[in-house]
Amino acid sequence: MNENPGALIPELLLVFAAVVGLLAGSFLPRNRQGVVRSIAVLACLTGAIAAAADLTRPVQSVFDDTYVVDVGLGAVRIVVLASIVLTIGLAGDQVSGSTREAEFYVLLLLGGLGTVAMAGANDLLLLVASYLLASIPLYALTGIARTGPGNEAALKYYLMGALSGVTLLIGSTLLFGVSGSTQYTDLAAALPDAPRVAVAVGLVAVLAGLLFKIGAVPLHFWVPDVVQGATTGVAAFVATVPKIGGLWAMYRLLSTTVPTSDVDWSLLVAVLAAVTMTLGNLAAFFQDDVRRLLAYSTISQVGYLLMAVAAAGRAPLAMPALGLYLAAYAVTNLGAFAVVAALPRARTLADYRGLAARHRLLALSLVICLLGLIGTPPTAVFVGKLTVFTAAVDAGLAWLAVVAVLNTMASVFYYLRWIAPVLRARDAVPADDVPPAGRSAARSAYIAAIASLLLGVLAGPVLAVLTV
Repeated sequence: MNENPGALIPELLLVFAAVVGLLAGSFLPRNRQGVVRSIAVLACLTGAIAAAADLTRPVQSVFDDTYVVDVGLGAVRIVVLASIVLTIGLAGDQVSGSTREAEFYVLLLLGGLGTVAMAGANDLLLLVASYLLASIPLYALTGIARTGPGNEAALKYYLMGALSGVTLLIGSTLLFGVSGSTQYTDLAAALPDAPRVAVAVGLVAVLAGLLFKIGAVPLHFWVPDVVQGATTGVAAFVATVPKIGGLWAMYRLLSTTVPTSDVDWSLLVAVLAAVTMTLGNLAAFFQDDVRRLLAYSTISQVGYLLMAVAAAGRAPLAMPALGLYLAAYAVTNLGAFAVVAALPRARTLADYRGLAARHRLLALSLVICLLGLIGTPPTAVFVGKLTVFTAAVDAGLAWLAVVAVLNTMASVFYYLRWIAPVLRARDAVPADDVPPAGRSAARSAYIAAIASLLLGVLAGPVLAVLTV
């Protein structure tokens, strides 16, 4: 085996921080659990630096070619690690000093590790194992607060996740049965000569497991319940980070394993993308609960991201477009959730009336993030959408780009329904109706909004790095 632990420094740092954090949390008094937070943040920042250094190195296949370290994985590593730090920040006001503070950070680290492992997996068995690692900690996180809605959301999340995990395992077994191997490169050589029906069923089953992980149609039902029932920090993480690994795993699987297969997987993914973005937008139209609105917004964003997966292997811009859009989506979506976390008593759109007059920077951050989710220049999501739409057209999926443009125009409606009360005059609502903002979450919102703008301005160099 071609073991090279040096190629896995970010992953090893996550493991180390999770183990040390778990042990430290077991012995430290409850008023000293912040040490675990420092360990987690330090590990993520160090891992991000190591991942950035790896971007300039040649592609490596390690551990008997079951794990690929390339530019794509490097981008996923940086985005996931940065997202963990942002999540820790936006959840700080609620988690700091709680009885399960250390466990919260450890579960975040383990969920992030599973997400990164999914993106680098080059073997179906490793994909299944990383899928479980990216799922089980999140089930625990969803119910960590032990509230009624949280427990219900955790149960729904677990049951659907278990079903999807079994489906993923069945599909992997079927593909192994017709090819004699679980490695992607071996599958690419064997599947064109395998029975077409068996390949199609196995591939659809594997994709079903990944569709659950990214919250796409038809396995999206858990998203609004989990986002509404879990704590805000958990909701932000679950609605954002696992999608990064799931989408990249899907891209790697399809572009490596079945590019020459008779199964028209590109059309299948394109149809799923169109349905996902349309359903997410339609469901978000008349949502008054800000969490459910963000939940359906994340579903629609997954539809746009799936366009890059549909163009995999057919457009040279597909891979860098996916990497840029994932980074843009992560910081922008987490920024919107950070504002929600900073105002825990503001549950509906009406609760945000007069926010601009009382918390100007927070309101500005929210407006930037919501306009960013629409795809308004110069935010990063605008550039991400533009590159993804271009990749779809280059791949012969112009009809999908048209559907995406129409959905983008339609999404303006429900995002403006949130922005409008934020900008209303101060005397439109009594002062007590807008509670003071949480400091840690507010800082995370500011950072995310600035990052969304900077990433949009610096999109050219980022695309250049991802294209290498």
